[in-house]
Amino acid sequence: MLLFFALGLLVHFVFFASIFDIYFTSPLVHGMTPQFTPLPPPARRLVLFVADGLRADALYELDENGNSRAPFIRNIIMHEGSWGVSHTRVPTESRPGHVALIAGFYEDVSAVAKGWKENPVEFDSLFNESKYTWSWGSPDILPMFAKGASGDHVYTYSYDSKRQDFGAQDATKLDTWVFDNVKDFFHHARNNQSLLSKINEEKIVFFLHLLGIDTNGHAHRPSSRDYKDNIKKVDDGVKEIVSMFNHFYGNDGKTTFIFTSDHGMTDWGSHGAGHPSETLTPLVTWGAGIKYPQRVSAQQFDDTFLKEWRLENWKRLDVNQADIAPLMSSLIGVPFPLNSVGILPVDYLNNTDIFQAESMFTNAVQILEQFKVKMTQKKEATLPFLFTPFKSLSDSKQFDILRKARSYIKDRKFDEAKPSHFLPCSFVAIGILVALFLLIQACPWTYYVYCLLPVPIWYAVLREFQVIQDLVTSLLTYPLSHFVGYLLVFTLGIEVLVLSFFYRYMLTVGLTAFAGWPFLTRLWTRAKVTSLSWTFFSLLLAVFPLMPVVGRKPDISLVMGAGLLVLLLSLYVVTSLTKRKDSFIKEELLVHLLQVLSTVLSMYVVYSTQSSLLKKQGLPLTNQIISWATLASSLIVPLLSSPALFQRLFSILLSLMSTYLLLSTGYEALFPLVLSCLMFVWINIEQETLQQSGVSCKQKLTSIQFSYNTDITQFRQLCLDDIRRAFFLVFFLVTAFFGTGNIASINSFDLASVYCFLTVFSPFMMGSLMMWKILIPFVLVMCAFEAVQLTTQLSSKSLFLIVLVISDIMALHFFFLVKDYGSWLDIGTSISHYVIVMSMTIFLVFLNGLAQLLTTKKLRLCGKPKSHLM
Repeated sequence: MLLFFALGLLVHFVFFASIFDIYFTSPLVHGMTPQFTPLPPPARRLVLFVADGLRADALYELDENGNSRAPFIRNIIMHEGSWGVSHTRVPTESRPGHVALIAGFYEDVSAVAKGWKENPVEFDSLFNESKYTWSWGSPDILPMFAKGASGDHVYTYSYDSKRQDFGAQDATKLDTWVFDNVKDFFHHARNNQSLLSKINEEKIVFFLHLLGIDTNGHAHRPSSRDYKDNIKKVDDGVKEIVSMFNHFYGNDGKTTFIFTSDHGMTDWGSHGAGHPSETLTPLVTWGAGIKYPQRVSAQQFDDTFLKEWRLENWKRLDVNQADIAPLMSSLIGVPFPLNSVGILPVDYLNNTDIFQAESMFTNAVQILEQFKVKMTQKKEATLPFLFTPFKSLSDSKQFDILRKARSYIKDRKFDEAKPSHFLPCSFVAIGILVALFLLIQACPWTYYVYCLLPVPIWYAVLREFQVIQDLVTSLLTYPLSHFVGYLLVFTLGIEVLVLSFFYRYMLTVGLTAFAGWPFLTRLWTRAKVTSLSWTFFSLLLAVFPLMPVVGRKPDISLVMGAGLLVLLLSLYVVTSLTKRKDSFIKEELLVHLLQVLSTVLSMYVVYSTQSSLLKKQGLPLTNQIISWATLASSLIVPLLSSPALFQRLFSILLSLMSTYLLLSTGYEALFPLVLSCLMFVWINIEQETLQQSGVSCKQKLTSIQFSYNTDITQFRQLCLDDIRRAFFLVFFLVTAFFGTGNIASINSFDLASVYCFLTVFSPFMMGSLMMWKILIPFVLVMCAFEAVQLTTQLSSKSLFLIVLVISDIMALHFFFLVKDYGSWLDIGTSISHYVIVMSMTIFLVFLNGLAQLLTTKKLRLCGKPKSHLM
């Protein structure tokens, strides 16, 4: 019985001890060949500050008064160096953090049995590879790098461990001790020739371990005044040390400074786990070989820290904590630590392309050396038939990869293979193969165009691969449900546009959906009157596609009614404008009165011409002269009005409506008026969306003026709302096409529309007049969109790209819908649809130019013409 009991105890003891043998055995290997960059380094010396226990947010954020707790470090970020967040790994303890920083690997798990203090195995480090290292700080941290170093070149200066007292009244004395001893060290060196010669060598490191912040965090919590004041003390100390170094070395520009932390701390003053407050630490670098601050307009990160820290405009370069070791090695030109798994963050380096490429190559070879040693050890300890090599890094593939990399560096192709020659050569080869294939088959010349055109297009696409990658990254920042929702809405909108070419009532469906848009967003709560106006005019415009095609049922009374509404609107606008002081001079009042008179004359001409034709008396000459004069002046008179946004747009409406009335025979006379009202509301409602999306400050529309020289592209980049705005534009343009009839068929045209201008058959003249009638709604839409671009600070170039994408997607639909059978009407209609959509972009350029002319130019009744704000 006693034997079984003893065996049972032994079995349990073996199983208990086995976890340390299985799970806590060091994975480190030895026997690698040191690797270093074979080029002169940018720095002779490196100063490493490690603020133990400092959280990234505690350093970067501003206090309640909007001031930085570390003004010197923040000034470095903005004016001298590069910065980012260093991501640590668990366990977030002091020893693992320092090992990652200085040796480049994440802590050997076997160290858990020794309290993270003693070295369970030997490992290489930056200090060991340096020529000399001097370090000051905690007795718990410094010895482990001195014990692991070969030779006698790592010097440590530690205070007594009893100073590390969590109950002490002032833990900042730990940091003050470090700063004071560093100053004394350099003062002593001036009188010690042996020491002076050592600190003037190259490849040397100075390490300042600052424990006060960690001690205060444990004792008083990171939210305490003690913790925050300690950050200020460290900032002041770093400033003094940097000044001392620069003075001592005569500002030779050969010193690199790195400020970071080993780990963060939770709100309750502990660390060791994986909470972001423990794993996110600061990294600020400056001096020799470090890039200067990079100003940016936007950055994509999964967090909101940039906005909270008010550092949105300074490029943030995040790294893994182990990446800092190869960075420091590269800067002073020492071999990378043999056990390092860090990847060199080249974005921090301010050096030549060849130096960066050589450093990256050295980094890769150093990591590969560990793999080779580990594979050799595994192979020797495994039976041959049980050993399976890693095929992706077989000996032949290793040799091939290294040979290609070395060849690329030799040929100065630093970006990888650099594709500057490879990519174009590849596409040239593809083009030649395609041409030969077509030549063998004796294909017509048009086939060469069809087959070869995609080659340069895809070449251009692949050259902008980084842009596409950035776009995908940006889209992935949206929640999946939102992204899918936006994609479905966009797809549905495109399909509605395509169907509207066949079924006009689909425009009604789209406009009805537009009417409900403000109620699906926060616009309804922000601007109720504007939202209701948008809904009302959207629904009113939605009636027109349901009406019969223009010309089927002429009704002059509707034309007269449209004219009366224009007159009433003119009276209201002129009255409201005259009440404003200094905004409506006599010259502009005269222009509006002339336009009102033109509207009255147009109504008279339409009525009298209709009466004369019914009596079979022909077109009166007076009416014909008035009609042509009105048409000729319609593009000139608006240029005499004020360039103020609403005044100029209203002037354009009055002038074009006078002409449109002369070309109308029925309900279509009301169409431009309703469309313009919706456009005016659109301008207002887009202005409201600015505050919702957080783009700049909202301007008063009454204070905005059209300016010919305005460079809209400098204002802002595209956002998701701009895709909606571009879709609105395309939809309104299609509505202008098909709102009162299907222009794709000649059957839609009614010659009665031009009887106010001429009655004698003249195909060219009549066709031109009917085409101008079709263009008037387009001009109104484009003028309104000029205002939308101006008020929302939208780039017109970017707009054309979005419209191009939308029109190309629609064109793809119609390409497969082109018919080569059936009636001539069916065939012609299918071709017309495709041509209209393909021409949309070119047509839009023309309309945009005309709209810019009408909105930005300013003529005077007397004197030379000039452009406003030129």
